[in-house]
Amino acid sequence: MQAGFPASPLTPLKLYRMGLLLSVQTLSKQFGATVLFQNVSITIEDNQRLGLIGPNGAGKSTLLKILSGLEDSDAGIVAPKKGLKIANVPQDPVFPEGSRIKDYLSTDNPWFGLAGFSDSNLETNTLSGGWKKRLSIAHAASQMPDLLFLDEPTNHLDLEGILWLERSLQQAPFSCVLISHDRQFLENTATHVAELNSVYPDGMFRVEGNYSKFLERREQYFEAERRRKEGLEAVVRKELVWLGRKAKARTRKAQARINSANALIGELKDMDERERVPTATMDFTSSFRQTKRLIDATKIGMSMGGKLLFENLDVVLVPGIKLGIAGANGSGKSTLLKILMDQLQPDTGTIRRAENLKMVYFDQQREQLDPTATLKTALAPNGDSVIFQGSVIHVNAWAKKFLFEVAQLQQPIHRLSGGEKARVLLANLMLQPADVLFLDEPTNDLDIPTLGVLEESLEEFPGALVLVSHDRYLMDRISTHVLGLDGKGGATLFADYDQYEQDLLNKRAPVAKQKNTTQTQSNTARKKLSYTDQREYDQMEAKLAETEALLASKQAESEAPEVVSNHIRVQQVFQELSVLETEVDTLYARWAELEGKQSQA
Repeated sequence: MQAGFPASPLTPLKLYRMGLLLSVQTLSKQFGATVLFQNVSITIEDNQRLGLIGPNGAGKSTLLKILSGLEDSDAGIVAPKKGLKIANVPQDPVFPEGSRIKDYLSTDNPWFGLAGFSDSNLETNTLSGGWKKRLSIAHAASQMPDLLFLDEPTNHLDLEGILWLERSLQQAPFSCVLISHDRQFLENTATHVAELNSVYPDGMFRVEGNYSKFLERREQYFEAERRRKEGLEAVVRKELVWLGRKAKARTRKAQARINSANALIGELKDMDERERVPTATMDFTSSFRQTKRLIDATKIGMSMGGKLLFENLDVVLVPGIKLGIAGANGSGKSTLLKILMDQLQPDTGTIRRAENLKMVYFDQQREQLDPTATLKTALAPNGDSVIFQGSVIHVNAWAKKFLFEVAQLQQPIHRLSGGEKARVLLANLMLQPADVLFLDEPTNDLDIPTLGVLEESLEEFPGALVLVSHDRYLMDRISTHVLGLDGKGGATLFADYDQYEQDLLNKRAPVAKQKNTTQTQSNTARKKLSYTDQREYDQMEAKLAETEALLASKQAESEAPEVVSNHIRVQQVFQELSVLETEVDTLYARWAELEGKQSQA
């Protein structure tokens, strides 16, 4: 086993055993009049890491509870393998008052050290959200389950924690299902991705491969659906003309055509309804201030609880700059935000701010929201309407911009989900003209479609932006600069997030990296073509030609009218395409490896 995951006597057996762990057929669930999902079918096998995505409210967490036996479905069948051992990691782990780390992980448990713990006597209520999540993950994984369910496992984890989790899951001897909105995490860990969404006829679309492969396949699917809809609309128009003639003779043949026409009309209506999926709209209001320097911090330093966070730090914010602040939990990211906003005073240094500077702040704790207030009051505190960029908008219309139903307006804030609370806070921020936006973990609990809208709005914001986030995809897309805090007084400015992450990896294990590189070079130099390798190499070209021919045939099949018009067959073909593409990639990689061996011979 590689470093990062504890070895176990069970590991070799589990790694090579293939089989079906869990089968789900035509599962449905609703709460009151709200339908979460219908007729969902899914299978989970050994050695799979299934990333489960979908919009807020689609029922992802509920589905996980049903699969693990914690909740009942309204209809459908859940068939686990006999003796299947399941472990769960909830979205927000809760530990009993007075409990300690040793109650969940003993010091001789390999996961104790791997998760980064050093004191087993620490009370769990003293742990930060990130360390509570680590403890919950390590405790569940140490039970050696066949199947692990993780609900938003990267929430509250810093980059070190996320990288640790990725390594652990990549090497894990068990299968897992991951609910996550962290796109980079899905990219690095998922072997399959499934989206739970009512836009699909069967309620779910699944692809073998990582998140990038899923996006590619989903776009192909929607393109096929668009072509199928165009063809269906043409047929329906023709049938409507025929129905309008009111044929005198109602023969069996004519009645069959009427029935068929009505079925086609119903199918087209279903497609139209599935396409009506609302998305949030966001547009932060800028003051369009032309001041060259908005905030100028010089030689600032800060300590908290006797720990030096940073010193001699210079920060200059001008319109158009988008500064990402990165670092481990406790390194001082939120503290720096509050200093720049004048909510905290630094121990050393000076800060100059432009006169009448307008600053807007997204608080990751969401303490700006009154939990007892109604949604209506939170969205429109001064009456039945809001003023947005000079226009008066009724609270009902304003609520719909953020995916709220009018019926929800009388709900108290504390009954909203995490994603809904985040959308309320973002709605409030958009009403305030800003020179500088300060966003502290704005992506927690937001679904992927809303994240995309948020990113587009932040890209277009003309003022200055300071962003604290563990969402690597967001940081990489938005940030023009990244300030990395090491939590020991040091701070380094990077050109982008990739550069920061690589620097972090280099600092973490430079000796191990050098040792691995030397070992790899030594092994490469000793590689020779064995009889088996030579035989494989001689047959490689023919094998590639055969597989590429199958791939071309399958691609042609994916565009055939009879496939395009059958949504079930479309998904099957796309999955078969994915398998063939992976096989071709693997063959080319193996060919390159054999070529390298031969050149050393």
